[in-house]
Amino acid sequence: MQAQGRCVLPADELGRVLDRLAGLEKVISPESVRQACLATGRINGRACKLPHEVMLWVVLAMGLLTDLPIAQVFAHARRMRLSAQGKGSTAGSDPRRSALCQARRRLGVPPLQHLFEQVVRPLARQEVPGGFYQELRLMALDSTVNDTPDTPANERAFGRPSGGERGDGAFPQIRKLSLVELGTHVELAFQIKPCRTSEQAMIGPLLRHLTSQMLLLLDRGFFSYSLWKTLVERGVKLLVRVKKNLRLEPLRRLADGSFIAKIYASDKDRRHDHNGIEVRVIKYKLDDPQRTGHGQTHVLLTNLLDANQCPARELIVLYHERWEEELVFDEQKTHQDPRRVTKPAHLRSETPAGVVQEVYALSLAHFVLRSLMFAAAEGAAIDPDRLSFTGCLHVLQCRLPECDSRFACTLQEWYDLLLCELADQQLPPRANRINPRVIKRKMSKWPKKRPHHRGPTSLRKTFAETVFVES
Repeated sequence: MQAQGRCVLPADELGRVLDRLAGLEKVISPESVRQACLATGRINGRACKLPHEVMLWVVLAMGLLTDLPIAQVFAHARRMRLSAQGKGSTAGSDPRRSALCQARRRLGVPPLQHLFEQVVRPLARQEVPGGFYQELRLMALDSTVNDTPDTPANERAFGRPSGGERGDGAFPQIRKLSLVELGTHVELAFQIKPCRTSEQAMIGPLLRHLTSQMLLLLDRGFFSYSLWKTLVERGVKLLVRVKKNLRLEPLRRLADGSFIAKIYASDKDRRHDHNGIEVRVIKYKLDDPQRTGHGQTHVLLTNLLDANQCPARELIVLYHERWEEELVFDEQKTHQDPRRVTKPAHLRSETPAGVVQEVYALSLAHFVLRSLMFAAAEGAAIDPDRLSFTGCLHVLQCRLPECDSRFACTLQEWYDLLLCELADQQLPPRANRINPRVIKRKMSKWPKKRPHHRGPTSLRKTFAETVFVES
């Protein structure tokens, strides 16, 4: 937060410029922020009003205070201080929006990426409900799409979704593939690509985060022989839904109704029984006409081959823990960073680098809140899923400016009180309900906005000059 020993912006007694964010230090330490800047070469060579460390905290705050423009995020993040003349100096010293945007561009993506990799970690322990199956940490991979502002730069970088006969989508979109710890909703890693990139093509960089102590749950769109082979070689345990038309010939039946089969890379390998991989197949149906998928055959594959140790019914029920990842996307897109009248897209950044930077900030802010919720749930001896994400988000936004960080004891007192208040944000038991994949509103009577509708941003003539009265 200093440049050559001096920082232009006034700081508190401990050197914090953004002292109203001090409570975040319970999850992200100042040393981690400093190291992220140093490791990525973000070192101010001269006195600078907006050093990289300060801007890194500002960008992190943007992920938490998503309803505020960047200038108001900065103002919200620091207390008012008195100048030598006894007048409030904050208003006069606060940088303008243009300066903040330029400093944000100078910061770039690498410090956020480095900080994410250093700070974000699995939280669940064996005693956390829903965090483990036997000795295996429950993980899931899935993707979502986010709208970005409709700018030429974002369109070139990320593209638009195809709408078939109705044309391309209204906004450029990114596709984000996330690896999530299901018991705590922590997003451990993610990849960002243009919206038309397939999920399977994005998995590679995330494989390094998977270990032999994990059970990975996957949807049927991810299954392939090559991916299965790669994950098995890494020792990862798998529970994957596959399409019901996948050819799976029983080799031997097991007592719980499942059976052992082999998967192959091609039909030729199948005919010659070459490079086959043994899998356990579990087929089941739902006996409830009110449920989506009633009467359909569902097929699961797993490399947990022991039916006595891992009964089929247990794995069928366990597979539906995969939907916890959908709740993570709901938390981030619907509650943490919802659309608004002034922000019709999911994200606010008008440049591709800004979009990627913003996604990292949102994920880091999500981790901060989920870490606090986990600590609160642990202290109250309850399941982290019982706490309301929205309620805890509002509590943190409300209490963060109240943090007294002058002394270690006052900071700890604030933290303990915060955890108690978060623990009070308990939800009732989840309802036994279904959510069919339908939407309420789809069509519009208005024509779709196309590139030729954008036109110039400024006009040469005023309205009055364009008026021509017919005689």
